[in-house]
Amino acid sequence: MKTYQATIVPLNEQAIGTAAHGTARFTINGDQLTINIEMFDTPANLQHWEHFHGFQDGQPAEIATMAQDVNHDGFVDLPETGAVSGTTMVPFDAAPHEMNVPNDNYPVADANGYFAYTKVVPLAALEAKFKETFNDSDLALDKRVIYIHGVTDDVDLPDTVAGAVGHYSTHVTLPIAVGKIVAL
Repeated sequence: MKTYQATIVPLNEQAIGTAAHGTARFTINGDQLTINIEMFDTPANLQHWEHFHGFQDGQPAEIATMAQDVNHDGFVDLPETGAVSGTTMVPFDAAPHEMNVPNDNYPVADANGYFAYTKVVPLAALEAKFKETFNDSDLALDKRVIYIHGVTDDVDLPDTVAGAVGHYSTHVTLPIAVGKIVAL
């Protein structure tokens, strides 16, 4: 059995008015990956996209900080995270092994901004889809970071905030918390 964990810290908290934080735990046991994520102080009553991000070349991903706000608009948007965190890889939604990132099947925070997510994923199916997408079946969790996304529509995002995906706005994709995944 292999276990990985991330302490998830706030990102963009000054701009969004809440300091989302939590923990993530990933346990590989045989052909199962169990994902447990618990978040506090996220924007309430809102669906939150969550994923691990990383680099295809095996370079270790690092968490974004306000230093990644290269256009100095007061927000670290999704494209600005890419330099240190790589690309979106695996979603923590209703079916992570399908790797269908833009969808409406992510956890929804309660009125207090809390949510817990637990999913048992068939590891072989996830690794096969990961190989199909990224040409490598090694999830390399200890080289990845986890992001939690999403703010309410009433948060005033300047036009300089980028990262809309399909019909999903930058309010959906704005990173609100991030954590480095480490092996235990």
